[in-house]
Amino acid sequence: QVQLVESGGGSVQAGGSLRLSCDASGSTNGMAWFRQVPGKEREGVAAIRIPDDSPFYGDSAKGRFTIAKDNAKNTVYLYMNRLKPEDTGMYYCAAEISGGFVLRASSFKYWGQGTQVTVSS
Repeated sequence: QVQLVESGGGSVQAGGSLRLSCDASGSTNGMAWFRQVPGKEREGVAAIRIPDDSPFYGDSAKGRFTIAKDNAKNTVYLYMNRLKPEDTGMYYCAAEISGGFVLRASSFKYWGQGTQVTVSS
């Protein structure tokens, strides 16, 4: 069992930046960030495989977001730049790829409680 705790969400104006953090209680084979807005499916934002640290990005994140892992800790970060109002949502950390595409929610075994990101225009 891996427990995940997210932090770093908040409110920011369009064009601003935020850094999300996810602390995992144990080691995993991969971690990812998903976001969700009411009435829509959870969308894969970025993922990273462990230990090779290969990153994967959803189309909305490419060129603006960076996922990175602190190898000294079981922590993954999501650096979000040039934020847009459509980036608003609840951001969830996920861990342990159980199979399938890494940007699909069903591929992950463990989930955090989420952290809210609100981008105003």
